Amino acid sequence: MKVLTLKQPWAELILLGKKTIEIRKWNTHFRGEFLIHSSKIPDKKNMKNFESMKLLNGFIVGQANLFDVKRYENKKEFNKDKGKHLATVKWGKYGFILKNVKRIKPIPAKGQLNFWNYREK
Repeated sequence: MKVLTLKQPWAELILLGKKTIEIRKWNTHFRGEFLIHSSKIPDKKNMKNFESMKLLNGFIVGQANLFDVKRYENKKEFNKDKGKHLATVKWGKYGFILKNVKRIKPIPAKGQLNFWNYREK
């Protein structure tokens, strides 16, 4: 199954339903179910609001459906969806629209860039 690695707290925000669009600098033709992996190294700057939570790093923690990709043509359009992606334009112009997100039993795994394939051992 395909997997996408995200740093914490962004993976957790997706699992909580507070982030429904994942911003990337690259586009993809992939659509469908994939696993959410939390990077071994968190986004320390943005972890400050989550210090009281024990967020997992280096684990597959959820599953989602990549429903569509939205290309943001300008800053105004990007900012219109700010409450859905919680990002700044420096993160990229492609918004991966996520649906049917669910938390799963954590699976230890090493992450990779872009979508990667997970094979159970």
